[in-house]
Amino acid sequence: MSAYFWFEGIPFSAILSKREIIEGSRDKFVIRDEDTVIVSYPKSGTNWLIETVCLIQTKGNPKWIQSVPIWDRSPWIETLKGFPILINKEGPLLMSSHLPFHLFPKSFFRSKAKVIYIIRNPRDVLVSRYFFQRNTNLIDNPESLRTYFEWFLKGNGVPGDWKNHFTVAQAETFDKVFQEKMAGFPPGLFPWK
Repeated sequence: MSAYFWFEGIPFSAILSKREIIEGSRDKFVIRDEDTVIVSYPKSGTNWLIETVCLIQTKGNPKWIQSVPIWDRSPWIETLKGFPILINKEGPLLMSSHLPFHLFPKSFFRSKAKVIYIIRNPRDVLVSRYFFQRNTNLIDNPESLRTYFEWFLKGNGVPGDWKNHFTVAQAETFDKVFQEKMAGFPPGLFPWK
């Protein structure tokens, strides 16, 4: 994966971020009590939610959404473009992130900031991400959906394994519910253990 760099065992797009940005966002970035953070695994509906939250903040007035790009209204904490915007912007801030729990800004855990976490069915995430990667030059393109499916199961997606994006308890609960829902499928289709 040449378009990536690895940080603490997780691949990140070398075009969108740098090691220093990930470290700076985790160790130095200050999330304040009045801030709102939208967190998700990639391709989980983040942009739709940003639009919705922006409409709520403006009481339904679409002027802000129509005149300010999404990456300026809700910059991404871990990106080359978003991090500088956030550190130089007055609050309260609306920001977004795909960072997993253990790489998230430490200051969040001492704040009263609001977080909105989006979770989407992994099958839909996988398909959406596959087609996104096929149509962009930001990250390596898988040669087939089967190849991307194998990458996804190995946790080689950006940023890392879908299940490791949330806590152990959340992952265990998801596993239990997902296994129950997938009970009628062929046994080898989903490699549980």
